[in-house]
Amino acid sequence: MDIFEIIILALIQGVTEFLPISSSAHLILPSQVLGWQDQGLAFDVAVHVGSLVAVMAYFRKDIIQLLLAWCNHVGKQQKTAESDLAWCVILATIPAVVFGLLVDMFFEDDLRQLWVIATTTIVFGLLLAVADRRGGLNKGTEITFKIALIIGLFQAIALIPGTSRSGITMTAALFLGLNRETSARFSFLLSIPLILAAGLLKTLELIQSDVPVAWMDIFLGAAFSAVAAYACITLFLAWINRIGFMPFVVYRLILGLALFAVII
Repeated sequence: MDIFEIIILALIQGVTEFLPISSSAHLILPSQVLGWQDQGLAFDVAVHVGSLVAVMAYFRKDIIQLLLAWCNHVGKQQKTAESDLAWCVILATIPAVVFGLLVDMFFEDDLRQLWVIATTTIVFGLLLAVADRRGGLNKGTEITFKIALIIGLFQAIALIPGTSRSGITMTAALFLGLNRETSARFSFLLSIPLILAAGLLKTLELIQSDVPVAWMDIFLGAAFSAVAAYACITLFLAWINRIGFMPFVVYRLILGLALFAVII
């Protein structure tokens, strides 16, 4: 890839990772629509790692509190709200890890198709619209183990390109009675272990493989993605209670229809 493609793809990842519009779909689109060479999963993981750096930097205080509380619970049996939330993040991550390994082994290439992206973009966009309409007045802020597990099962669906990991987890959270800000914050926290696991796995595969890796492309992609993602998280959390999810629903519907037009 040339530097222009690297920057564009990295910015796309950074902006879309935490918006409910599917970053994986947008990373696949340039190769499908503009004829760009598919950047491959290695670059996908690199820009996801950039997003990981951004979300960890934004929630650094929360992460430290959760880790300390979890360690105190495990080592000293000191149960707190923070330790419960840490366990909820772990519990909600397990389904996606299990299903992710299965998809990686059997279905990964089959799912990276334009018609799949178009379909999931529309279907899960409509589901988000229903959730936002029903949950716009939600007051819930408590995340129980049951709620975390259900959200985790929904998160596993996001392995299908076009679904949007953040979109499907926020949709589930709204249906379960959580308010918009709590739904968004928990979704962002859930992204951390999942992106970290995927990044470590793919990095190990790259190191062990004989295929040449454009490491400079990967480092540049991660850097641009991190900057864009940090800005996106900041603005999203500041605006979500005021604008809701409907602007993203409209965008998904327009994008999905446009993709079907390209296919036809």
